[in-house]
Amino acid sequence: MTQLLLMCLIAGRRAAIPTDRVLSVIEIDAVTPIPATPDFIVGLTALRSQALTVIDCRVSLGFPASERVAGNRAAVIEHEGHRYALLVDEAFDVAEALTAPVPVPGGFGEGWRHAASGMIETESGPALLVDVEQLVLGPRPAEAA
Repeated sequence: MTQLLLMCLIAGRRAAIPTDRVLSVIEIDAVTPIPATPDFIVGLTALRSQALTVIDCRVSLGFPASERVAGNRAAVIEHEGHRYALLVDEAFDVAEALTAPVPVPGGFGEGWRHAASGMIETESGPALLVDVEQLVLGPRPAEAA
């Protein structure tokens, strides 16, 4: 079976989100902050009158926050009955996985070690295969700065 992937850039790294997890790709227009939430939760945005929780993937991985939110793209996913907009630096293509995932090599950082289910090869090169549930859960305590 062929696995299709949404190719994107997160924290300067080529990443791939399985398209069977992606409901749509949107451009973030406006975000309403939510008081007293963790830093990786940017706030709420609307999609066709439905509220989406916006997750900054960079912060969820333990990196500095995105410089801008409005105008960035986000992959809309559903997890445990809730919809989330996973904010990415860029979303640029859909590609086919050419190989099965292999373990993530060292050097990508602790955040990627728990939020990537492996490295995958595509026609445009290797990418980190994103585990969307881990991004929704946010950084592990040792990663939070």
